[in-house]
Amino acid sequence: MSPHPAPWPLLNLDVAAVRGAGHEPVPFQQFIVKVHSRCNLSCSYCYVYEMADQAWRQQPKRMSRPVAAKMAERIAEHARRHDLPSVEVILHGGEPLLAGRQWLTDLASALRARVPAQVNIGVQTNGTLLRPPLLDTLAELGIRVGVSLDGDAEATGRHRVYANGRNSYADVADGLALLDSPGYRDIYAGLLCTVDVGNDPLATYEALLRFRPPAIDLLLPHANWSCPPPGSGYADWLIAVFDRWYGAPAQETRIRMFSEMIQLILGQPGAVEGLGLQPSTLVVIETDGTIKQLDSLSSAYPGAADTGRHVLTDSFDAVLDHPTTVARQLGAQALPAECQACPVMTICGGGLYPHRYRAGSGFRHRSVYCADLLRLITHVRDRVGADLNLLTTALSPR
Repeated sequence: MSPHPAPWPLLNLDVAAVRGAGHEPVPFQQFIVKVHSRCNLSCSYCYVYEMADQAWRQQPKRMSRPVAAKMAERIAEHARRHDLPSVEVILHGGEPLLAGRQWLTDLASALRARVPAQVNIGVQTNGTLLRPPLLDTLAELGIRVGVSLDGDAEATGRHRVYANGRNSYADVADGLALLDSPGYRDIYAGLLCTVDVGNDPLATYEALLRFRPPAIDLLLPHANWSCPPPGSGYADWLIAVFDRWYGAPAQETRIRMFSEMIQLILGQPGAVEGLGLQPSTLVVIETDGTIKQLDSLSSAYPGAADTGRHVLTDSFDAVLDHPTTVARQLGAQALPAECQACPVMTICGGGLYPHRYRAGSGFRHRSVYCADLLRLITHVRDRVGADLNLLTTALSPR
C-alpha cells in the first residue's frame, strides 16, 4: 500500500483533542463558488487544469439550478446559525462569466433573497468577456469584478493564451478599458497578477497601473516542497515592486500583499490568506455541489481539497471539523518548530497553506517560499520602521 500523501493533518491531527483543549471552530465567511468549470483560456500555470488534480474533467460545465438553489440555502443556514452580519461570495471557475447573464442574475437574486446577512458578491474573471451587455448585468447586480492579468502584452502572452496559442492581452485590455469607464468603475475591484520572475518587476507593475486598478493582488506561483517553484529570485522581484509602490509620492493603488504586511508589522490584524495567523474562513463549492477546501490545494496532489461533503446532503458546519479546516484555523499550532522560532512568524504565518506541502508527510512544513518571504518581510519591516523612527523624532519635543 502506498503511503498517505498527507498524514498531517489527515491522519495525525487529533481534532477531538484540539476541540477538547478549547479551540473553537470559526464559521465560514467567504464562499468560493465554481459556477462554470471550463475556461476559454489555456493558462500554462493554472492549478485547476495544469497541475496534480484533474478532477475538473468530471465536473459539469455549469452548476445546475437545483444545486445553486440548495447552495444558497446552505449559505443562509450557515449565516443564520452563526449570526453572521455579512458573507462574501466569489464567483469562480474555470471562467465564471461563461455561466451567462441570466444564470448570474438568478444566483445573485437567490442569495440576496435567502441569506439573512449582507451578501457581497464578486467575480474573478480572465477579462476576455467583459463587454457592455455583460457589464451592464454585473453593474445592475452590484457584482464587483476582479480581473487576472500578468502585466503587458509580452508578459501576458507567456502564459495567458487561448487554446490555439493566441495572446489574450488585447481582449482583456479592451474589457479593462470598459471596466474603468464611468458606467462601470464602481464595480472594478482590481487586478490579480501571478508573479513570473522572467518578467521585469517594474515594467509589470507599470503595465498594471495603466489600467488604474483600485487594488492589485500579487500571487506567488503555486508550488510546494515536492513541486518546486519555477525559477528563483521572488524576494528580489517583490522588493523591487514594493520599493516603487511604497516610495511613490501618492498611493497609486493598493497592493494587498504589501498593505497586509504593513498592517501585521504594526500589530494590526490581517485579512489575506497566506499572511498572518488568522483562521481561514474560506470554503469552495464545485459546480456539482461538492464542498471543498481552498481549491489551490489541487496543486499539491489529487483529492487534497476534498472534504467528502456535498451541499445536497451536508451543512457547511459539517466541514468545520474536517482536519484540513482545523489545520487552516489553528494558527501557530499548525506550524513546525522552525516557524514558531522565527522572528517574523506572526507576519508570515507560515505562508500559504498549499505551499507548505511535502509528499508523504503533508502540510506541517514552512512555505517552500520561506527564504523569499523572510527577506521580503524583513525589508518591508525595516523600511516602515525607519520611517516611523523619523516621524517619531520629528514629533518629539525639542
